[in-house]
Amino acid sequence: MEKGYIHPTINLENPDPECDLDYVPNQARKKEINCALSNSLGFGGHNAVLIVKRWFGSTHHGE
Repeated sequence: MEKGYIHPTINLENPDPECDLDYVPNQARKKEINCALSNSLGFGGHNAVLIVKRWFGSTHHGE
């Protein structure tokens, strides 16, 4: 989000035409990103999902 690009899906050669997704094949795409989702899947059913959103507010923490 900070640098403004989407990482590519490497080695994507034959996307399924029935699956209507906005793929980013083999090369990064410049785009403003305001939110992102990260899935982490582990052995034994340990799974976590993190959703982050760009902060547009003030960074002032004092009174």
